[in-house]
Amino acid sequence: MSGPVQIVGGGLAGAECAYQLARRGVAVVLHEMRPERSTPAHKTGDLAELVCSNSLRSDDPLHAAGLLKREMERFDSLIIASARAAAVPAGNALAVDRDRFAQRVTTTLAALPGLEIRRGEVTELPAGDVVLATGPLTSPAMARRLQELLGADHLYFYDSIAPIVDGASLDRAPLFWASRWGKGGDDYLNVPLDREAYLAFHRELVAAEVQPLHDFERALFFEGCLPIEELARRGVDTPRFGPMKPVGLVAPDGARPYAVVQLRRESLARDHFNMVGFQSRLKWPEQKRVFGTLPGFAAASFVRLGQVHRNTFVNAPAHLDRCYRLRELPRIRLAGQITGVEGYLESAATGLAIGLYLSAERHRRALEPFPPTTALGALARHLTASDVRDFQPANINYGLFADLESRVPRKRRRSAYAERAWSALGRWADAAGLELAEVAAPGGARASA
Repeated sequence: MSGPVQIVGGGLAGAECAYQLARRGVAVVLHEMRPERSTPAHKTGDLAELVCSNSLRSDDPLHAAGLLKREMERFDSLIIASARAAAVPAGNALAVDRDRFAQRVTTTLAALPGLEIRRGEVTELPAGDVVLATGPLTSPAMARRLQELLGADHLYFYDSIAPIVDGASLDRAPLFWASRWGKGGDDYLNVPLDREAYLAFHRELVAAEVQPLHDFERALFFEGCLPIEELARRGVDTPRFGPMKPVGLVAPDGARPYAVVQLRRESLARDHFNMVGFQSRLKWPEQKRVFGTLPGFAAASFVRLGQVHRNTFVNAPAHLDRCYRLRELPRIRLAGQITGVEGYLESAATGLAIGLYLSAERHRRALEPFPPTTALGALARHLTASDVRDFQPANINYGLFADLESRVPRKRRRSAYAERAWSALGRWADAAGLELAEVAAPGGARASA
């Protein structure tokens, strides 16, 4: 089709897609409704603003998330390059200063020739090639249009945002710096609890008041992002085997905590800390009260308190093909979390893939979908090959990949998946006539425990 590609939504998926298209000579109009119309979770008008965690998960090259990052880097990913430029220490993870990250993405896109950024809400589907990257907080008007088009109800689940605490307000005496098993250096500020303190904290968590959910919406939490109080209600030890697990951490005096809260830097200045795994839908006064009982938190000042927002996604196996096109209307593609991928990294990866597919079409070249032996292809495999009856969002993991061709010892399995993916992506790019950036191969790198 002639005319620019219309991308609706300036989050990670939309930004990555726009970048991939524009740098390949395809005209793009990127629509972003903020700051004219905001959402319950966003605070700025920057593109690619991170509203939940500031982490893009593991950067271990043999971890599925680390492998996906490197596959994206082979195609000059804007999101991964910006994340590395704005990185803050986070052990084996790639975490960012969220302000610097979003500003870098916004500045880079604004300077690209052939890319126009339009501010304002889009309530109708534009003509021509369209990429809907409206994210988990799709506006009601666009959600209705998509629902009408698909002829089916959307699915909903609730995603939770973790609190951010001002480091200057903490009493550092009972806290200590360390990463689990010493990996990554002293990147986390740890809040240790003995058994008595943990049990008292657990009692406060389960008894605290939560924000009520709307009667017309179902509370279906994504298992990978459960609120801390929901975990606590599952059992007295559930948080201690989840985000509060003490394994791999020893205090400077040699003591081993019974449980621990890890705080991850939100900026290079170490002034703000994300409470790792402490996403919450407790009422805000309750959060201040309950979290204030933690060691060192008596005078804690919170930059942001936890909250819950509705995430919207379609039943992808019923509606999408492997190139992210709607079967009902192939000129429209879906990108990001609205497809049913979960996470910043995975959302950006769908935008990258669509950018490659659409640019090939515009240049009248055939481009096969990514093979399911690659991380990029495994995401599409999850979205198109899952059972339509119980489809749920998922982060990238090796369970989404095509099975290995032969049995491999457990200790070698990650390496086998990563090495196979690397070779498959190289062959795919050669066949497509696409040039790959120089990125270190994952084979031979040590996998994290």
